[in-house]
Amino acid sequence: MLKPLYQRLWFIFAQMVTLCLALVFVLQLFYSNLYESLLTKKSNTVLVKYAEPKLNINLAGSYSQAVKKAMPAVVNIFTSKKAADNPHPKYLDDPTFRQFFGDQLDEQDAQPENSLGSGVIVSEQGLILTNNHVVAAADEIEIALSDGRKMSAKVVGTDPDTDLALIKIEADHLPAITFASSDQLNVGDVVLAIGNPFGVGQTVTQGIISALGRNHLGINTFENFIQTDASINPGNSGGALIDTEGNLVGINSAIYSRSGGSMGIGFAIPATLARQVMNQIATQGNVTRGWIGIEAQDITPELAESFKLKLAQGALVAGVLRNGPADKAGLRAGDILLSIEGKQITDTASMLNLIAALSPNQKANLKIARAEITINLVVVVGKRPKPAMAK
Repeated sequence: MLKPLYQRLWFIFAQMVTLCLALVFVLQLFYSNLYESLLTKKSNTVLVKYAEPKLNINLAGSYSQAVKKAMPAVVNIFTSKKAADNPHPKYLDDPTFRQFFGDQLDEQDAQPENSLGSGVIVSEQGLILTNNHVVAAADEIEIALSDGRKMSAKVVGTDPDTDLALIKIEADHLPAITFASSDQLNVGDVVLAIGNPFGVGQTVTQGIISALGRNHLGINTFENFIQTDASINPGNSGGALIDTEGNLVGINSAIYSRSGGSMGIGFAIPATLARQVMNQIATQGNVTRGWIGIEAQDITPELAESFKLKLAQGALVAGVLRNGPADKAGLRAGDILLSIEGKQITDTASMLNLIAALSPNQKANLKIARAEITINLVVVVGKRPKPAMAK
């Protein structure tokens, strides 16, 4: 009698368990949100999943590693010039006039002229590369390093023809910049400009290379500028233009502006040229350039047609200095220079740069066009005379 009752109770229990499991399955399948809310109802804390931090990995589009590499090598330069003796007109010595303005005039006379710029540390021993116009007229030069230290600097040498100068501070173990080959640059490459615009402090701006080989700007004697739209403002002169790896590709030098501020057209001296000038100044105190003694002009389409040239390229020799290197080599007025040492001449600016890069007493091969005939000449390069100093 007890056995059938026991079996009946066990059967009812099994049915209830099966029904409960089925109910849980249905709730989980069709009301999963309700299930999760029941599980988290006891806590008011929102459970959020955070991504694991990525260490030492550059985010896409970030140039922080390049900046960290190059920024310690960029310095701020503060220069001052003592007020020059400027004799006043006679009326300024009148007692009545000076009664009202005497103190102001004396303060103005005693006020030194101040300017600022930037520079790039190129050696651990304290050599700094900057623009010549930053330090040219300075009586005192003060350098502010990225670590906050300030110290005076002296000029090692300058090259006004390229607007470059090399200065030195007495310090060791400094963070020196790494040079890149500016010959490998392409229009469209991303670049970063580092400097001290308007004295606000070290600043980084980003842009691209807008053009290469810019010349005929009337800025320097030898022009082969990198053009960039990275913001360059007053105070950036002499600062670094770097690539996305933190290597130096140019020295920021000038801007085109109608307002005094950046308008997206900045110019930098290529690092390859800057390194050549820097090495000569460091070793011999000045820069020596090649010279052959000619005057030249660009080939216009009209001149190209009259000389029966296929392209308006090269440089027309307008004059030859008597007994100069070109004269001794047989070059004549009316000849057209096509190449120097196998490097093609596109215009007078490129011709000037190619000749200047030659060493004095070097024998250089010239390719010229004369009377529709191509001729090869060998010229013994002379030393470029120093420009006459303005009096």
